[in-house]
Amino acid sequence: MEYRYELLKKKLDEMYPEIAKHGIEVSLHFEQSKNTYLVTFKKGAHKATTDLHKKDAEDCINNVKCVYLGEQIGEFIRNFKSTK
Repeated sequence: MEYRYELLKKKLDEMYPEIAKHGIEVSLHFEQSKNTYLVTFKKGAHKATTDLHKKDAEDCINNVKCVYLGEQIGEFIRNFKSTK
């Protein structure tokens, strides 16, 4: 079953409220050849991209918090704050 981008994005927003708190834009793109989602975080001129494997995306949708993705979000926020 393919999950819709909107559903995954909504779950990410729910699980990681720091995304909205810091005004970070999130976009998703599925890479069929890698069976992974490319997750792009953007705020102003700052941008970072990370992979979210399809299994991890399914876990997120099923309310299993993705530690790796949480670390990536935290790192982006720290990096963004340090460039102000």
